[in-house]
Amino acid sequence: MLLRALDEAVVSQGLPGRRVLVACSAGVDSTVLFHALHALARRRSLGLALGHVHHGLRGEEADRDEAAVCELAAKHGVPVAVTRVDVRALRSGRSSRERPTVQEAARQARYAALATQARELGADCIATAHTRDDQAETVLLRVLRGAGPDALGGIPERSPDGRIVRPLLGVGRGEIVEYARATGLSWREDGSNASRAYARNRLRHDWLPGLEREFNPRLLRAVADLAEAVRRDADWIEALVAAEADRWTEPEGSTLRIAIEPWAAMPEALARRVVRLVLRRAGGGRDVSRRHLLRVLTYLRTARADTYLQLPGGLGLAREREAFRLGTACTPRGSC
Repeated sequence: MLLRALDEAVVSQGLPGRRVLVACSAGVDSTVLFHALHALARRRSLGLALGHVHHGLRGEEADRDEAAVCELAAKHGVPVAVTRVDVRALRSGRSSRERPTVQEAARQARYAALATQARELGADCIATAHTRDDQAETVLLRVLRGAGPDALGGIPERSPDGRIVRPLLGVGRGEIVEYARATGLSWREDGSNASRAYARNRLRHDWLPGLEREFNPRLLRAVADLAEAVRRDADWIEALVAAEADRWTEPEGSTLRIAIEPWAAMPEALARRVVRLVLRRAGGGRDVSRRHLLRVLTYLRTARADTYLQLPGGLGLAREREAFRLGTACTPRGSC
């Protein structure tokens, strides 16, 4: 069952004939991903390598994880790369607003290290072991924290550039463990996965069991299916949004020129998406909240000539007589 689902994902994600770096933590998910890809390697002409990132957070336990990954690579005769990163250094010297959480910093360092490993080992892409359970948990956490409709799409099967692939995204954690036991695999358990300090662990261990028992035993599958449906719709919608953004904006020097005409008549849902995309193109993506987005849209609909709107990330939006201009070069005096 798992091998069939993985094989379908390998084909649909364009992996046959490519060299793949498998991100491996020594946990059950990534160990199974590597073992199952190795079983398919000859059939699908896959070149495999293992990549491990030591985050420097769990002392001797993390050292043993590293040793287990190296042992797995030696057993199967594949190259392995190990990188040690300093997660704490990524958080130091930054304000509380700008400082990432430990998990965010670890994720940033991990993906940067894996990208370097892939280049060094000649890998075309990096495979991570995100599962259907991870997908559902991600969507539920976003709902609980407050998120827009796009966030319900969860984790994509691959990154926009195709460098990151997630071929186990359609496989549940129960199937992962069943495969590991049936094939006699050994793996290591990350002790931090039991800590209630992390919201994902509280969701997984304290909240979901009751919901599955009392409401829907297939809750995680239902949420993951919702994420897939939203993601498919979003792919289609984003193409239309990009076309609309291209129609009404154009780069001019260091700024974006934005037409005045469309905003009053443009449907609200489309206008919000276009504004979000335009802000992202100008470099303001992560810093711009929903509140900022609505302020920009109101400004585009009502602003008088020679006025100005300050935005996060050093961005400014100025209303000139013939158009708006957006960029870091725009100043409160309206010059861009």
